[in-house]
Amino acid sequence: MNRPRDRVIDMVDAIEQIERYTDRGRSSFQFEELIRVWVVHHLQILM
Repeated sequence: MNRPRDRVIDMVDAIEQIERYTDRGRSSFQFEELIRVWVVHHLQILM
C-alpha cells in the first residue's frame, strides 16, 4: 500500500493532468473519446 504522502502526490499529479486536458473546453471533452477516457482514468486515481 502506498504511503499517504505518495498517495497525495499521485492525486496532485492526476489533478494537474485533468486540468491540462480540460482547458480545451467542453466541446473537446464531449467529442473526443480519448480526452474523456484520459479524464476518467485520472478521476479514478483520485478515488
